Amino acid sequence: MRLMTRGAFRPDIVVCVFFTVIAAIFYGSLIWSGLISLTDSKLLPSFHFVGFDQYVRLWNTPRWLTACSNLVVFGGLYIVLSLLIGTFLAICLDQKVRMEGLLRTIYLYPLALSLIVTGLAWRWLLDPETGIQHFVRATGWESFHFDWLTDPHRAIYTLVIAAIWHSVGFIMIIMLAGLRGVDDDIWKAIHVEGIPRWRAYLHVILPSLKPMIASCVVLLTADVIRSYDLVIALTKGGPGFSTDLPAKFAVDQFFGRANIGLGSAASIIMLVIVLVLLAPYFYSEFRKKP
Repeated sequence: MRLMTRGAFRPDIVVCVFFTVIAAIFYGSLIWSGLISLTDSKLLPSFHFVGFDQYVRLWNTPRWLTACSNLVVFGGLYIVLSLLIGTFLAICLDQKVRMEGLLRTIYLYPLALSLIVTGLAWRWLLDPETGIQHFVRATGWESFHFDWLTDPHRAIYTLVIAAIWHSVGFIMIIMLAGLRGVDDDIWKAIHVEGIPRWRAYLHVILPSLKPMIASCVVLLTADVIRSYDLVIALTKGGPGFSTDLPAKFAVDQFFGRANIGLGSAASIIMLVIVLVLLAPYFYSEFRKKP
């Protein structure tokens, strides 16, 4: 006996239900966080609304201000350097070098590792007692210092180094795909005009890859906002709170300090930051073309 007759299964209904459930979970969680951020909730949700008091308290918290300033430093260096290094590697591979497949595998290998593993590996390498400083001093250079991991003023740059190492191969592949898609007629015209290769890349080829560059910026921006794993594995936010980022601040408020009202306010501010950063991209993509 057939349990389902022909035509009874409707894929469109299944897809519609699936997306409805996903949208309800996503937007429902967003609305819930927004409501909780307007209350004085501590360990458990409270519906005693206090307006924007949590936001005022948030911006009067020195640790949050430190996390935001770290976000600017970390995000700016990470995005710019990842784009520059990834694009440079893509241009180098675009020269039809030998063993290109092996080089691409080497550059992409860090992407196969989780951010937790990446953070732990770089923590071992940068630890003054076991890493690079210890190794160099063991060779006889006793005055060598590379203690950024324990220096409150330089520890944030260790996050930048580890994050770039993890993501630069992905940017390289995206840019290499764009370079390989350039029309051969453009290169023929460049050769006929006698334009130097470096100038051709700088003034002709790369400007034509603006959509791919914009996509890379969007992906890297998302990595910056959700960089909780790397911070926990590499520095745990220390020394002190010198490498704290908004994501870690919010998680600590939710689960470590039992202050879900303040954590929700931090989460909403993070969402606003993302929307502000991505607004120019979406405007350029969806505006009406003349």
